[in-house]
Amino acid sequence: MVRRIKVKKLMAEPTLGKDVLVKGWVRTKRGNRNIVFIALNDGSTINNIQIVADAASFDESLLKDITTGASIGVTGRLVESQGGGQNIEISALHIEIYGKSDANTYPLQKKGHSMEFLRENAHLRFRTNTFGAVFRIRHAMAFAIHKYFNDIGFFYLHTPIITGSDAEGAGEMFHVTTLDLKTIPRGEDGAIDFREDFFGKETNLTVSGQLEGELGALALGEIYTFGPTFRAENSNTPRHLAEFWMIEPEMAFYDLNDNMDLAEDFVKYLIRYALENCKEDLEFLDRMVNPGLSGRLKFVVENEFVRITYTEAVDILSASGRKWEFPVGWGRDLQAEHERYLVEEHFLKPVIITDYPKEIKAFYMKQNDDGRTVRAMDVLFPGIGEIIGGSQREEVYDKLLARIRELKLPEKDLWWYLDTRRFGTAPHSGFGLGFERFILFVTGMANIRDVIPFPRTPKNAEF
Repeated sequence: MVRRIKVKKLMAEPTLGKDVLVKGWVRTKRGNRNIVFIALNDGSTINNIQIVADAASFDESLLKDITTGASIGVTGRLVESQGGGQNIEISALHIEIYGKSDANTYPLQKKGHSMEFLRENAHLRFRTNTFGAVFRIRHAMAFAIHKYFNDIGFFYLHTPIITGSDAEGAGEMFHVTTLDLKTIPRGEDGAIDFREDFFGKETNLTVSGQLEGELGALALGEIYTFGPTFRAENSNTPRHLAEFWMIEPEMAFYDLNDNMDLAEDFVKYLIRYALENCKEDLEFLDRMVNPGLSGRLKFVVENEFVRITYTEAVDILSASGRKWEFPVGWGRDLQAEHERYLVEEHFLKPVIITDYPKEIKAFYMKQNDDGRTVRAMDVLFPGIGEIIGGSQREEVYDKLLARIRELKLPEKDLWWYLDTRRFGTAPHSGFGLGFERFILFVTGMANIRDVIPFPRTPKNAEF
């Protein structure tokens, strides 16, 4: 009995004259009365395998039902290809149709489709060359993330998706409830009575696993989280999603310099992994989607990241002579146009900016002695701007409590977080890498909705 072989393995280890069985989906079919050529793809590689069928050897109705999108299995002899475009092909001996595809209504015809059209047909877009490449790379990067941290001794910590805290203090969170929205229980003051809710308190979908991650780091040493996070921002841009994945390492006894060293090593490792293990998909994306992609990836790997303070960055931007869309000034947050200028025009290298004003950063960041800045860091990449945000965390109880009170955050909900500063506190640091933003950089895609299987955005929760 001939066992099925994946197309990727078949092409990597071809044995001419051997009988093989391949299964997949028809990309194209062409031919004449005498011979039929079928391009078959099984998802294992961007490459199709060509099937050559002698029309006289097969039932005419069977060949008629082999249309674009149909699922078939083919047993045949692996032979050297007589035509151009491929080195090997399969001379078909037996063809079985598993699932027909109506040629008149199948959305993915042999023509160019807009990205918007493919988002509307996200249930089928995996079958295109572009999205097959993107999601194979996404898988490879997810695997590489776990491999990297495992190999250096970090522990994978599963932090909660349902939480009662807001790590960023932004308030843009999705509520989780089992209350009947038609008859919401309320107290005498008119406020919702959450005591009758499932958890007995107000809960939300997490915006970050960081705070819980810190708890793990302050016992296990070094941990990382990798999971879905949610932001209820009404942001309809190519860079925002309501549901996205985050990688958040937290490390005990790391200062800001240690944090920067890890962040640089981490992203370089991931990009090297992509260059070494996703060559065919990257070559396709470089050729068909974003020319120069491979060069930008190598640019990050081959250059040491420049490290400057926020104050130095503002001085450089102010002296540039540029007319900015968003004004530059000390105390203002840097925008993508400022970040990309520093990387792409001024330094010609990836940049890490540190020591931001405390007013524009989160409550948990360690304050510097100047009383104005915190030990924050942002990693900036070409074409995208900020890709990593992190900091050394404030480990001093009194300073952290004062900052929480200064920002009027709910102190009673953060008692457990404050406890870590009361019982064996230690210097520690961490950062967050938005997985989709990173995949956006690695694949060269233009819109973040095209690097996650089923994007969740304002007014859109299809599939």
